[in-house]
Amino acid sequence: MKAEKTEKTPMEIGVLAMLRANTDPFKAIADFGLKTAQVQCWNMSLLTEKFAKATKKQMEDSGIRIAAYWAGYTGRIVWNSYDGPVTCGLVPRDMRRQRVDDLKRGADFAKMLGAPAIITHCGFIPENPRDELYPETVNAIHEVALHCMKLGLEFWFEAGQETPLTLLRTIEDLALPNLGVNLDTANLILYGRGNPVDALDVVGPYVKNLHVKDGVLPANSKVLGQEKPLGEGIVDFDKLIKKLYALNYTGELIIEREISGPQQAVDIRKGITYLSKIVAKHGKKKKSV
Repeated sequence: MKAEKTEKTPMEIGVLAMLRANTDPFKAIADFGLKTAQVQCWNMSLLTEKFAKATKKQMEDSGIRIAAYWAGYTGRIVWNSYDGPVTCGLVPRDMRRQRVDDLKRGADFAKMLGAPAIITHCGFIPENPRDELYPETVNAIHEVALHCMKLGLEFWFEAGQETPLTLLRTIEDLALPNLGVNLDTANLILYGRGNPVDALDVVGPYVKNLHVKDGVLPANSKVLGQEKPLGEGIVDFDKLIKKLYALNYTGELIIEREISGPQQAVDIRKGITYLSKIVAKHGKKKKSV
């Protein structure tokens, strides 16, 4: 039996769902009382029409609307600022061609799922626009984003491995109409690149979706900062949500908790309550203006 279909509403809370073979992540999402999710997959062998149909049925049965598809890719990745620049995204030359192809396949899969956009980490995009890796990376992103555009999809940058100004420059240099940002509220902090509240002053008009995540700064230059449950890190969610309302943000708020096991569900439930109160507070202020 299919659950009732839901329409998109601004500031709707959802979670990030990982796709794996022979699993259904959407029942648990419905149990949280949520109606939307970003869908993520890193297994290229699953990006088939058959698996897309099965996933769509799971979403329909649980009444979950897809907010976007988070597209993974192949190859070694190190999630820190030390080895990350030579392993993440489309910057490393030795993995670039394969990952461009992976992301184009991901876009095809997203189209099958009915997603409006794909999201991915493009990597540590060079701060220096004269660095020869910069135009190479921009050209690679352009190929993927153009493929998305031909499919009627948008391409959203997962923010945080580059500074907000570099991200803005990249978007401006690409000059395509289907670009946006998935602002991960913790990534700028975890990578020591800034904070999400200030980032909205730079890329705010391009922000289409959020990963609502909390954390603290790196303990040293060779490690990633530590992720925390919502409200236990240094992200100022009160200021963040207030600024999103000022920007007339219409996207979802996708909670991401990057741990596994029972504690993940506990933290997500607490996060839903925590975030709902802040959204309600500033939503009332917005209506009264």
